[in-house]
Amino acid sequence: MKWNKKFDYPSSSRALVSGHRHYTVGDFKLPSVTTILGQTQSEEKKKKLAEWRARLGAHQADRVKDLAATRGTAMHKYLEAYLDGSGHLDMTSLGKEAGNMARKVIETGLGDLEELWGLEVTVYYPDLYAGATDVAGIYAGKESIVDFKQTNKPKRREWISDYFLQLGAYAMAHNYVYGTKINQGVILMCSKDGFFQKFTSEGQEFVTFQHEFLKRVDKYYDTVAKIQQ
Repeated sequence: MKWNKKFDYPSSSRALVSGHRHYTVGDFKLPSVTTILGQTQSEEKKKKLAEWRARLGAHQADRVKDLAATRGTAMHKYLEAYLDGSGHLDMTSLGKEAGNMARKVIETGLGDLEELWGLEVTVYYPDLYAGATDVAGIYAGKESIVDFKQTNKPKRREWISDYFLQLGAYAMAHNYVYGTKINQGVILMCSKDGFFQKFTSEGQEFVTFQHEFLKRVDKYYDTVAKIQQ
């Protein structure tokens, strides 16, 4: 893997607006990709989440969610430190767990990362949305967006469509601003038990995910954003 800092990625700041993440990028104040996806969930998905929360109880559900987020952040720190050569050490029990997960991703998933353009970079589509992608570069010979994901248990591909919508959104933004031709999204996922999974979307399937995300953007601005104004 080699670095190629060919793009001048912008700085950004994040803030919560009505409890949802927004980015400021230059003169643009934009909802995050995850905010748009979260605010435009289907009624079926909302129902399933509510049922899961009811089964666990509000307190336990919040605990599980917060712990997963903390573990994911810790895993990301290890992976970012590996890629930028800075090194990272966290001797807490959760840090050790995250370190083991990161090593699994490094050993099994990062061998195909050939060129790295940016790490944890802000991408934005003017007037529409913004977000931060873990990796932009060349993966397995193709211009790609790569995201690292932690999970409590292994996932089926049909369960993670929102992840592909997220990557499709980042790719569209990157292509629009920088003139790239990213047409592949790669998810490198590891469970807390060390089970690694790689999911890839490319070609027409990836374009379909991008079109679906644009429908969610329309829904957000046509309904959700107006309600919040």
